[in-house]
Amino acid sequence: MDEVQRRKEHFQDEHVTTLHPNYMGVFWWLLALTILELICGSLPTGPKYPYFAKVVLLVGMAISKAALVALYFMHLKFEVRTLGIIALTPMILCAFFLFMLMPDSTR
Repeated sequence: MDEVQRRKEHFQDEHVTTLHPNYMGVFWWLLALTILELICGSLPTGPKYPYFAKVVLLVGMAISKAALVALYFMHLKFEVRTLGIIALTPMILCAFFLFMLMPDSTR
């Protein structure tokens, strides 16, 4: 009984702090990025706003939204480094395969 009581006191004395993500803050960022994507996508391209700039902006915003979702809703920000590497590996492989197959698509 004495060992059980000692363990209870030990756990009560420890200050366990857990980090909770700000889901509403992330939601508002995702909403703002979505609105910016809609505005950016609806603008006509021309000499002042070339097509390449439009694509770069849209892809950049999409990557930032995917990063927010992965970090906060998939809890990768609060996990160990190994889990982040495991989640990043398919993206690296996809980019590698895309660039390796690009010469075949130019024919």
